[in-house]
Amino acid sequence: MKLYIKNMVCSRCIMVVKSELEQLGLHPTSVELGEVEIKEEIDENQKEILLKNLQTIGFDLLDDKKTKTIEKIKNLIVDLVHHKNNDLKINLSDYLAENLNQDYNSLSNLFSELENTTIEKYFISQKIEKVKELLIYNELSLSEIADILNYSNVAHLSNQFKKITGFTPTSFKQSKDKKRIQIENI
Repeated sequence: MKLYIKNMVCSRCIMVVKSELEQLGLHPTSVELGEVEIKEEIDENQKEILLKNLQTIGFDLLDDKKTKTIEKIKNLIVDLVHHKNNDLKINLSDYLAENLNQDYNSLSNLFSELENTTIEKYFISQKIEKVKELLIYNELSLSEIADILNYSNVAHLSNQFKKITGFTPTSFKQSKDKKRIQIENI
């Protein structure tokens, strides 16, 4: 049986969800971002218990097709930005269309309709959070960060960063109040 879970955004989320399933006596055969395959079919009572337990730790079960598609789009973007930096040079619309086997225009329209933002703005928000993370670590120059996240140049990164956060990357880096947004809240 396949289940779709909202707010799974990292490898720790995968471990937590897998552990939760096992504690309920379920046998996951595959646990990926936003998607779980379990051996057994679960009844409504088990599903309700699983939902309650998942909600307690910040996750949610998804039921309808549109919501599942939105979650898949978000998971693909999160994975791309936060875990596959080398792949950021690819065209986002092609990447999503290929991975979801759907026309990008229909994905884009659905995303805008249900999320009240565009896929592009969501993608940029994820990239800006990654920039914040890298700035806080203070291990890379702004030029290196721009290169890793496939910005055409430092000026482009800086302009986008300021537009989203209200700070330049340098002023953010120097700020004592470095606030990041949790990935699932973007």
